[in-house]
Amino acid sequence: MSVPPIRATGSCLCGGVRYEVRGALTPVGACHCSQCAKTSGNYLVSSDCDNDDLVLTAKETLRWYRSSERAERGFCSNCGGNLFWRAFGAGQTSITAGTIDPPTGLTVVRHIHVGSKSDYYLIADGVEQRERS
Repeated sequence: MSVPPIRATGSCLCGGVRYEVRGALTPVGACHCSQCAKTSGNYLVSSDCDNDDLVLTAKETLRWYRSSERAERGFCSNCGGNLFWRAFGAGQTSITAGTIDPPTGLTVVRHIHVGSKSDYYLIADGVEQRERS
């Protein structure tokens, strides 16, 4: 059985969590919900991949936090890096775009949950905006 090629690599700040993506990444979306803001300090920008395409090459410090009834977030317990979001039972994992090693070749294509964004910034990049997801 052949191993698919690595399409992207990434890590948290300290390198305690490292990953490879061995499949397609979706175009980037920006989430402006209050949970993403609380975990990242601002809105969260991410790209999705199939769970089977996400390979953890270092995971000793990876911890999962159940952030709602439907999803959990993966972060580094050493540096606090916010890395992943996944809905329970879903086939995809969202990867925070800032943890993906450049060049990413990715582009922001939409903003979601703009109805709950904070008041200290404007969204002025001209891409699609959705009140919810």
